[in-house]
This record gives sequence, C-alpha cells and structure tokens, in this order.
Amino acid sequence: MKRIIGLAAVVALALPFAAEAQTYRCTGKDGKKYYGATIPPQCIGVTVEQISPQGVVVRRIEGQMSAEERAKRDAEAKAAAEREDQAKEEARRSRALLAAYQSEADIEAARKRALEENEKGAGEIVARIEQNKKRLGGFNKEMEFYQGKNKPPAKLVEDIKETQASIKEQEGLLAKKRDVSAINAKYDDDKRRFQELQKAGGVVPAAAPAAKAADKKK
Repeated sequence: MKRIIGLAAVVALALPFAAEAQTYRCTGKDGKKYYGATIPPQCIGVTVEQISPQGVVVRRIEGQMSAEERAKRDAEAKAAAEREDQAKEEARRSRALLAAYQSEADIEAARKRALEENEKGAGEIVARIEQNKKRLGGFNKEMEFYQGKNKPPAKLVEDIKETQASIKEQEGLLAKKRDVSAINAKYDDDKRRFQELQKAGGVVPAAAPAAKAADKKK
C-alpha cells in the first residue's frame, strides 16, 4: 500500500511539470514565429499550436479572423480558383489542338478550307442581297402608281420596310464575312500554340491545383 501511495505521489508531482513542458507557438500577424509556455500575446487572434515535449502538435487553437481578413482570404481563394480554371481550360485547348493537327501543314490546310467556306458564304449573301434589291425595285415601281393618288396599301408599305431591313442586315453580315482577319488570327494562334507544344515534346502541362484556402476560423 505504501508503495502505491508513493507512486501516486510521484505521478501527482510530475503532472504540473508535464503540463509546463507544453509549448505554444504561432505565426504572428507580422509574419514572425512566437513561442511560449503560455500563449504569447502576439498570438492573440491567430491560430496557435500546442506542442508536446517531443515536438508533436497535439492541439490547434483557431484564432478569430476580422472581417477584413476573411474578405482577403476569400478573395485569394477565388483568385486561385479562377487561375486553376484558366489553367484547366488552357490544358483542354492544348489537348484538342494536338488531337486536331498532326503538323503545321494541317493547320494551313484548315485555314485554307475555312477561308474558302467563308468566301462561299459571302457569295451566298451577295446573291440574297441582289434578290432582295430586285424585289425592292418591284415594290418601288408599284409604289409609283400611287404617287399623287390614293394612299398605298399597308401591305405594300410593310413589304418595302421588311425588304429594306433585310438588305441592311445582309449587308452587315457580308461585311463580317469579308473581314477575314478573325479567321487568320484564329489559325495564327493555333499555329503558335502548336509550335510551343511541339517544343515541349507534345506534352500538355498539367494544371496545378489551386492552393487550399485557409480554414475558416471561428
């Protein structure tokens, strides 16, 4: 019995020393590391780690974030997510490019086809414009019949307006078709990206995952 009592006394005496051996550390708001047997004043408001004598983190005490700090953390997390999405989209486009073309000659052949199809589309628009102009000419001649006489039929007036609007719309489309700079810009960009990928050995770089946002602090 005496032996048991003596052992209990030793344990009881050792407990305060074990507790005192615990260390607290944190990274202060100034970016510096702080340590102490108790929580250092510089650790107020930030995450504190309680460390055992063996150097193992046994507990994390979450600090309280200010509204400004939470807003900054959320903005950083959003920006990181946007960068990750952009990197994934770039990787997707690169894979699609390598799947579509085997060489720069393939890109130039695709450019030629696109320009030819665009020119064909422009010709079709020109034909529609000419057809509408001829139709409008017939309506205008019919309108001359009513000059100085009776009021022209509402249907005739409406047909003239619709035909004029159609001609204007088609002329706008034709202007876009004849501007081939967008087509050439697309294939110039494809060619540039293809050359860069070939220099990298035809390997699409993996998109780096966005950094995890800091845990929400209570």
